[in-house]
Amino acid sequence: MHPVMKDIRLVTFDLDGTLIDSVPDLARAVDAALLELGLPTAGEATVRDWVGNGSLVLMERALRHAITESAPSGMDRKSSHEVDADLLARAHDGFLSHYAKDPASRTRLYPGSREALDGLRAHGLPLALVTNKPAAFIAPILEGFGLQDHFSLCLGGDSLPQKKPDPAPLLHVAEHFAVPPRACLMIGDSRHDIAAGKAAGFRTLAVPYGYNHGEPVADCGPDGVVESLAELV
Repeated sequence: MHPVMKDIRLVTFDLDGTLIDSVPDLARAVDAALLELGLPTAGEATVRDWVGNGSLVLMERALRHAITESAPSGMDRKSSHEVDADLLARAHDGFLSHYAKDPASRTRLYPGSREALDGLRAHGLPLALVTNKPAAFIAPILEGFGLQDHFSLCLGGDSLPQKKPDPAPLLHVAEHFAVPPRACLMIGDSRHDIAAGKAAGFRTLAVPYGYNHGEPVADCGPDGVVESLAELV
C-alpha cells in the first residue's frame, strides 16, 4: 500500500472531483435553472471552477456570473453584483429540482477510483464519504456505480450544521468509528478538503485532477499527492 496509508485505520473520501467527475450533470442543472429565470447559461467549462462549496454557493456563483454577463452594454462587466436572496432561493430550488431528475447520467468515475475503493475494502478498512453535496444525491450516484456498499457512513453538506472546510464532519466520522483522528486519512481534490483534514487532525492526501478553483492542490500542503487513487493499494 502507499506509504501515506501507514497506521491508517479509517479512510474518508470527498466525492465530486475526487472519486467522480460530476460537472457535466451539475452544469446541465445549473444552466436549466438559469434558463428558467431568463438568465444566460454558464456552460460546463465555467461551472467546473465553481464546484466544491455546496449547491447554494454554486448557484450564488452562477447567478453573479449570469447577472454580470447580462449587464447592459457600457457597464463594468467585471464589477461584483449582489445576488438577491429571493432570486438565489428560486435559483437554488430550480437547480435541486433539475439535478434530482438526473444526477448521474453524464457523471463518470475517475480512473483508479473503483480500484482504490475495492482494494481498501479488501484490506478491511472502513470507508466514509464526506461531501458538501446535498445528502439526498449521494445514494443515487453511488447506486448508479454499484458503490453503495463500499461506504459505512456518508455525510452530505446538509447532514450537519457545518460542512468542509470546517473539521466538524470529519471529527464526527472519527467519533462514529471510534478511531482517533491521527489514525484517519482524508482524501480530496480541493483546499477545502485539505483544510478540513488538517483542522481535524487527520492525515491528508490530495488528487490533482479535480476541482480546486484553478489552483494546484499541492499548494495546500497535503501529506501526499497521488495522480491516481489506484496508487493507494
